[in-house]
Amino acid sequence: MAAKDRFHQVVKTSLIKDGWNVTHDPLQIKVGGVDMEIDLGAERLLAAERGDEKIAVEVKSFLSSASAISEFHTALGQFINYRAALRREDPNRVLYLAVPILVYNSFFQLDFPASMLLENSVKLLVYDIQLVQITEWKT
Repeated sequence: MAAKDRFHQVVKTSLIKDGWNVTHDPLQIKVGGVDMEIDLGAERLLAAERGDEKIAVEVKSFLSSASAISEFHTALGQFINYRAALRREDPNRVLYLAVPILVYNSFFQLDFPASMLLENSVKLLVYDIQLVQITEWKT
């Protein structure tokens, strides 16, 4: 079982405050003989259901001592793999990458990360750590 990201609970509480019902913590998927848990950064997934909308959320903090680009490589790779797995096993569920607002407003605005998010159609959930709330949904 993978460790939860430092801001896992912040994102979970923010989803609940935003009217979502958290249904899986983590969301486990088996696809092509591989077991996956849609990670919360340091590894666990949130899945939430709102009306007939279903989402999965991969939480990332970008706090490790590694470089931001290394964490971005990992996050983007996980997002692409999890999205492909969801398409096969739970096609009605939409995947979001959750990132702190400070990271979104700085690193994610740089040309290269921004272009990779666009090129790979990454949906973002931007959260505020201090206010414990979702500030933006970027689709």
